[in-house]
Amino acid sequence: MSYRCARGIKLRIPSEPTAMFRLPIRCLGRQTPRIVPRVIQRLPVWRFNSTTASSTPSAQQSTQQQPAQQPAQKAESTPPSEEPKPKPQRTYSTPLAKFLTEAIKTTGPIPLAQFMRQCLTSDIGYYTSESDPFGRKGDFITSPEISQLFGEMLGIWIVSEWMAQGRKDKIQLIELGPGRGTLMDDVLRTLSQFRPLASAITSVHLVEASETLRVTQAQLLCNSTTFTENADGSLSCISKYNGIPITWHPLLSKVPKCSSPFFLAHEFFDALPIHAFEATKNGWRELLVSPDDSATAENNKPEFILSRADKSTPHSMMLPELSERYKRLSKVEGSIIEISPESLTITEEIAKRIGGPKAGGALFVDYGPLDTIPINSLRGIRHHEMVSPFANAGEVDVSADVDFFALAERALDASEGVEVHGPVEQGAFLLTMGMRERMEQLARGVEEEKKKEMETGVQRLTERGGGAMGKVYKVLSIVPERGGQRPVGFGGGLMG
Repeated sequence: MSYRCARGIKLRIPSEPTAMFRLPIRCLGRQTPRIVPRVIQRLPVWRFNSTTASSTPSAQQSTQQQPAQQPAQKAESTPPSEEPKPKPQRTYSTPLAKFLTEAIKTTGPIPLAQFMRQCLTSDIGYYTSESDPFGRKGDFITSPEISQLFGEMLGIWIVSEWMAQGRKDKIQLIELGPGRGTLMDDVLRTLSQFRPLASAITSVHLVEASETLRVTQAQLLCNSTTFTENADGSLSCISKYNGIPITWHPLLSKVPKCSSPFFLAHEFFDALPIHAFEATKNGWRELLVSPDDSATAENNKPEFILSRADKSTPHSMMLPELSERYKRLSKVEGSIIEISPESLTITEEIAKRIGGPKAGGALFVDYGPLDTIPINSLRGIRHHEMVSPFANAGEVDVSADVDFFALAERALDASEGVEVHGPVEQGAFLLTMGMRERMEQLARGVEEEKKKEMETGVQRLTERGGGAMGKVYKVLSIVPERGGQRPVGFGGGLMG
């Protein structure tokens, strides 16, 4: 089976179920061309460190168990009798756990995607609570929080693509899931050193669902928490970099289209809901979430369990038919696949926005396998520790591996005007972009303790052994169709 990856170029996908779409990549190791030193040398020294907001965990509400009543004293002549003890009321770990349990008992088991959506973005979900999940005081630390060099390398990639595409004007920057705003802050600071590009940026758009995080992002990027409400309901403020307007949207579909858009999505797709299916002799069966009645406050068991549906569901009849990869696995009883329809829809929208004008580009940085369909990848993180994704609903970061093959496939199907390159391992990408050279530049003349801190950050982001970030995280790019000419970081050199 073949797919178009550029005009006149066919990509052949082997017949094995685990085969992975990937253009041949020569950017692993020393043979990879690097960004020329003159580009690195133009960057400033340090970003301004922002104050890390402390995380305030959501209050856990519980119903107190009522003490059993004592039987009333009876006269000796009356036969003794005991009043029935009231049944203790069940307690729940979180308000959302109580809500979901009661809702599921009324309507029946729900798809895994619906459970994830409630846990992450409902009114009492993880990302819509008043706490800040990022940073050392939150539940996890992301790459931009580890080192400013991460954002700088992504900024340099945008510079290289802008140059390769003829230095177009009217550039638009869009970030999906911008966290605390650290990545965009580093990117804008980097781009501000390239005056022609900086002057071509007309607007920055952040797709963010959390009101709390929007305030955090505005404080960092605009030095203000005062928003201007626009006619379409979006919120805006003026950035501290060249007075570029920054606008917040709840959905990508609300972001206005532009003739040259550049997209960044770092640890965004892993948080989008997934559906899970298992192949049986009777066809695909969806894995559904239901309450675990044996879970109590005493045994500390997760309050929800995953079980296989007895019959077909609308999702099980439709989603596994989206790709030949899934169809081949349907004949292998016991095979499990994970599909994220929202990820596919967003990727399709991005590809159309790049492929239509044949300008701009996109970088996706996330974790997931290079060449297989994700299975059993749902995980939970709380206070920097791995926990059950079915425990403490609404207070645990729930995520799953990204199916990069599926994203690449959907992008190519969505637009004839794009190419997809990668995924490549994060460590290889960052080193190719010149992260180590940039670190050495910054390390000149600094104290030894600061130098070790920088080296530790670079090592953590680029190390490629075992489960290290440099290996687990992958980078995928979508660029305008140009005959298969590879972008920087994916085997290509600096152009323009």
